[in-house]
Amino acid sequence: MEETPTGTPVGVDDPYEHAGLCDHLTDDGRCRFALTRAGDDPEFSAARRAADYDCVAAEEDRQFRDCPHYRSTTDGRECVRCGLEAVRIAHDDSRPLLEEHHLSYGGGGDGVGRADPDANGSGGADEPSHEITVALCRWCHAKIHRSFARIDDGVEPDPEAFAAREERRAKEASEFGFSTARERRESDGS
Repeated sequence: MEETPTGTPVGVDDPYEHAGLCDHLTDDGRCRFALTRAGDDPEFSAARRAADYDCVAAEEDRQFRDCPHYRSTTDGRECVRCGLEAVRIAHDDSRPLLEEHHLSYGGGGDGVGRADPDANGSGGADEPSHEITVALCRWCHAKIHRSFARIDDGVEPDPEAFAAREERRAKEASEFGFSTARERRESDGS
């Protein structure tokens, strides 16, 4: 199983099995990295410019993992392990129910992968070459890092997670309630 730089498990054997589309991919199939950050990697940007800025994965027999700047980060809407949905309360500083969980880290610590083209973007065993993240609830996140729990385990939300989500939903529903000024004044005893 893959591990973090500190040696804790990440819950998968191959992060690319759980990765999605590249964060740099535009709606029309072009590489946003090459379009907006050409100075960060001039050689890569020049190659993309020569290919009309098409994504590396658009080339024949190529995949996202073949791109040195591939990155797939989560939208954070639900836990990929147990399915717990995110409930955020505006102007509330409480800890989120879902957290970003790294399956793989970008090389060099700058969040930008530096893949070896001969290694098909897999990087070294000690330094994965692409940043790949998924959303996990706090409870699943802890289980993955503290044991051999896996991302693809078919589990139900932890009872504490379910209770925390329902508490937030109740708070959210109470904020949607409408009361007239007269009702508020009467409830205040005025």
